[in-house]
Amino acid sequence: MRRIYFDNNATTPVLPEVLEAMQRYYAEYFGNASSIHHHGQETRAAVERARESVAALLDCRASEIVFTSGGTEADNLGIFGLVQPGDHVISSTVEHHAVLNSCKHLESLGCGVTYVPVDGRGVVDPDDVRRAIRPATKLITIMMANNETGVLQSVQEIAKVAAEADVYFHTDAVQAAGKVPISVREIGCDLLSISAHKMHGPQGVGALYARKGTKLRPMLYGGSHERSRRAGTENVPGIVGLGKAAEIAKQALTRGDAREIAAMRQRIEDTILAEVEATGVNGAGAPRVPNTTNIYFDYIEGEALVIALDLKGMAVSTGAACSSGAIEPSHVLTAMGMPAERARASLRFSLGKQNTADEVDFALSLIPQSVARLRELSPVYNGVHA
Repeated sequence: MRRIYFDNNATTPVLPEVLEAMQRYYAEYFGNASSIHHHGQETRAAVERARESVAALLDCRASEIVFTSGGTEADNLGIFGLVQPGDHVISSTVEHHAVLNSCKHLESLGCGVTYVPVDGRGVVDPDDVRRAIRPATKLITIMMANNETGVLQSVQEIAKVAAEADVYFHTDAVQAAGKVPISVREIGCDLLSISAHKMHGPQGVGALYARKGTKLRPMLYGGSHERSRRAGTENVPGIVGLGKAAEIAKQALTRGDAREIAAMRQRIEDTILAEVEATGVNGAGAPRVPNTTNIYFDYIEGEALVIALDLKGMAVSTGAACSSGAIEPSHVLTAMGMPAERARASLRFSLGKQNTADEVDFALSLIPQSVARLRELSPVYNGVHA
C-alpha cells in the first residue's frame, strides 16, 4: 500500500544528511564532550559547531544557546528557571501543554497566572497582554506558532509590551523554527524554545535561547555543563543532528523553499473547500506558518476520519486528545470559540520537506470520498439533508 505522511507537526522524518552527520558520533567519535583528551575535544568541537548553527538560525550569540532534551524541557527551563512562588505569569489559552501544564504547576506553588484569550482566528491581542500585567508579573510566555492551527502570534509586539513593563518574555517557537525566519534580536524576546524533531532533526534534543544576562536557575543539578544552566553529559549525536537540521533549515529559508510548501498547503485547502460541503479552515484570516492547515468537516468525528484515511495510506491528525477513554475537544479550537462538535470534527494537515505535489494529488483523491462515506453513516448529517 502506498503511504503518505501529512502529520509533520507531530514529528518529521530525519533528513538523510542529518542522519549521516549523526552516525559518526555514535561510534567513531564517541568521546565525552567534557573530557580534555583528544576524544573529548573532537566531540566538544562538534557540539560547538552545532551551537553556532542553531545560533545562526535564531540570529543570536552561540553562548546564548542551551541544549536540552527537547522543546518541553526548553519550555520548562525557560519558565521554572525564572519564576518563583509569589510571582505572576501571563500566558495564553492556546499554548502547548508543555507551557499550559507548567503554568498550572506554578499555580499550585503559589504563583498567579493569567491566561489571555484569543479571537476567533486564534490570535492573541497584545493589548490584552498589556492589561494583564501586574506589579508582581515576572514572565510573559506566548507561543510563536500554534501546533494545531499554525497561527502565528504577534510576538514582536508582545515583546515590546514586556520590555516596557520590564518583564521577561519567553516564546515557544517549536512549531515556527525552520518554517519562518526567526531573529531573536528583531523579536526582542529573552527566551525562545525549539525542538529538533519538528524540523527534520532527531527526537530527544532541543534548545533554549537565553538572552545574555538572563539568569536561569537550573532544573537539573550535577556538572557545570551548558554554562551551569543544564547539567548532564551532552547528547552529542542528537546535538549534531539538531545543528545540521538548523543549517539545512537556514539554507531553505534563504532560498525561499517555504513558498512551495505554502502552495501545496493552499491547494489542499482550496480543493477541499471546493469539493466538500460544510468545511472550513480554522484560523483562516490569521498569519500562519506555511505548512499547516486545520480544517473542520461538519457532521463527522475527526478521529473516525483519521482512521479511515490511515486505512487508505494517509497519515493526518486531529487536535483532540484521548483522556480516560473519552475524546475531548481541542483546547485550542474551543478557546477560539468553536463548538465542541466542530472542534471534534477538525483535522490537521501538516506538510514537511519530503512531501511532493504528487502526494497532495493522492491525498485529495482520498479525502472527499472518505468524508462522503462517513457522512453516509451519520444520522445527524442525514437528518439535516433528508
